[in-house]
Amino acid sequence: MRVGFIGLGNVGGKLSGSLLRNGVDLTVHDLNSDLVAKAVTKGARAATGPAQMMRECDAVITCLPSPAASDAVLQQMLPEIGPGKIWMEMSTTDQAEAQRLGGLVIDAGGAAVDCPVSGGCHRADTGNISIFAGCDRATFERILPLLKTMGRRILHTGDLGSASMLKVLTNYLATVHLVANAEALTTAKAAGMDLNIAYEAIRISSGNSFSHETESQVILNGSRDISFTMDLVKKDVGLFQSIAEREDVPLELSPLICRIFDNGIARYGERELSPNIIRRLEDATGLSILAPGFPAEMTDGEAEEPGYEVRPGVAG
Repeated sequence: MRVGFIGLGNVGGKLSGSLLRNGVDLTVHDLNSDLVAKAVTKGARAATGPAQMMRECDAVITCLPSPAASDAVLQQMLPEIGPGKIWMEMSTTDQAEAQRLGGLVIDAGGAAVDCPVSGGCHRADTGNISIFAGCDRATFERILPLLKTMGRRILHTGDLGSASMLKVLTNYLATVHLVANAEALTTAKAAGMDLNIAYEAIRISSGNSFSHETESQVILNGSRDISFTMDLVKKDVGLFQSIAEREDVPLELSPLICRIFDNGIARYGERELSPNIIRRLEDATGLSILAPGFPAEMTDGEAEEPGYEVRPGVAG
C-alpha cells in the first residue's frame, strides 16, 4: 500500500517517522518545507500538494492543527477520491466534522476513518502510542496494519466520528487532571511539603494519573515542555464542551476548565506550553513549584513493540 501523510508537526512528524522506520512506502506534504526535507532524508517522497498525493496514494493520512485545516486539505483531495481510496483523519477534531468530511469521501466512492492518537508525543515517537479508529469494520481491517505500525494499542471505536468523540473526551480528562495536579502540587508546596515526596505520594496512590506521571514531571523540572500548547488545549476542551452542549448535558467542571485556559492564554499567550497553567497559581502565591531530579522532557523508556487490537472486555 502506498501511503501519503499530510501534517508533519509535533505528532505527525513522529507518526510518519514510525511508518518510515518500518519500511512503509510514504509520500509526505507540509506547509513547512524544512519538515518535508527532513522526512525525505529518512526515505519519504515529497508531494506537490494534497491532490497529487490522493491521486497517487492508496491511503492518505492527515494530522493537522484544526478542523478548518482538515477541511481545506480534504477539499483539495476530493476530486481525486474514488473506489479504493482511503482518507485517514488523525487530527483531533469534532465528531460532527469528522462525520461531515468523511461523508464527502464516502459519497465520492472512497473510505473514511477518524483515527486520532492518545498517549503523548513521546509515545508517538516510538510507535507505542494508542490509536482510536472510527469506521466500518471492513475499512478497519484494511488499515489495521498501518495503525499497528504507528501505534501499540488499537481500538476500533465504532462508526465514523466515534473515535473523535472519545479523543476529545480523553483529552478533556487529561486537562482536568493537569489542573488538579497543579493545584495539588502548589498546595503541597504552600504546606511545606517536599515536592519530590509529594510527587511519589501521588504516583503510588489512588491520586495517580497519566497526566501526573508525565506533565507533573516537566512542571517540577521547570521546562513545562510536553510539546502541547494552551491554544490546543482550549481547542480540545472546547470541542468536548460543544458535544456536551449539543447533547444537553449540564456539565459543571468543563466550563470552568475552559475559563481557566482562557485566562491562561490571556496572561501568557496562546502558544504558551500547556503545563504552564500552573503559573497562575505560582503568580498568585509567589511560590516556585520546582523540584530536583525530574526530566526536561518525556521520553518513552519502553522498546517499540508490534501493535495489536484492543477488544473491549478482553485482557490484552
